[in-house]
Amino acid sequence: MEREPVATYPRGAWSLDALVAAKRGRTVSVVLPALDEEDSVSGVVASILPLALGSAPLVDELLVVDSGSSDATRARAEAAGAETVAVSEILRGAGPELQPRHGKGEALWRSLAATSGDIVAFVDSDLRDPSPEYVPGIVGPLLLSDTPVLVKGSYRRPFRGAEGDSNAGPGADPDGGGRVTELLARPLLEAFVPEIAALRQPLAGEYAVRREFAESVPFAAEYGVEIGLVLDALRLHGPAGIAQVDLGTREHRHRSLHSLAGTSRHVIEVFSLRLGLPLAERVLAEDRPPMASIPRELRAAHADSAGGGEGSVGAAKSDMTQADAARVDVAGCRRG
Repeated sequence: MEREPVATYPRGAWSLDALVAAKRGRTVSVVLPALDEEDSVSGVVASILPLALGSAPLVDELLVVDSGSSDATRARAEAAGAETVAVSEILRGAGPELQPRHGKGEALWRSLAATSGDIVAFVDSDLRDPSPEYVPGIVGPLLLSDTPVLVKGSYRRPFRGAEGDSNAGPGADPDGGGRVTELLARPLLEAFVPEIAALRQPLAGEYAVRREFAESVPFAAEYGVEIGLVLDALRLHGPAGIAQVDLGTREHRHRSLHSLAGTSRHVIEVFSLRLGLPLAERVLAEDRPPMASIPRELRAAHADSAGGGEGSVGAAKSDMTQADAARVDVAGCRRG
């Protein structure tokens, strides 16, 4: 029996106006998980903020979820125009089993309680020279089609040297980034889940989900969260529930091999547990339960703590004109 392929969309397949028209009353939230990203977070916010401006914006919420940064990440995000909230400020009043944890999976899971969009887009905060077409790209299939529930960004990932590596020069390998993806995640999919082996960036940090799907599934801890969501989307909706969009090139701060070994262990653990494969030992905390199971009164507990005032999207909108918003000019994703 022929398998249904993962839908793949080219770069710049739709205009910004087409996406805004396709919202039809639906809302879009963008979440940036962050931990000690003071050097890059403002640039990422700046690449998205124009999409939240004007009388008919694509983005309705832009929120940085801070995982306890020790630097100026949160202040710089607010100065750039984003709203911010700390992981510890979300789901206040929850019982001991829901006390804040560290890690990316925790930030993404809690972000569902801190946002309200029908579509939630996640964008990493360590991007270098982020493109304003990332968000329009990943939300496009969710607005224009009823089929996918998860849309992954797909891109080339140059490698320009990892943290602490003084020998790697600029431009050392134009396709050498995404080492955990290329050496682990994609081979695992090819070997065990061939129906989505065509997914080029299963661990991509730039992706969008329908809220109904995101709130119906558990969130794995730390760096296991992305592969967990991919496999849950496949389990619940088949290959048709997953799509990917070409976003061009993505550059970010590369981590050391030692750090990536820990990431790889997270991916292996969650992959094994989702597929029912034997695992000698668990190193990750238990998955967070589906957000739909959390009482709604707990989800509102962060509202008084979220960053606002001069740093909020609302303030940024009041300070910028419609002409500013119209300057959004994304390659292949323009207004008009």
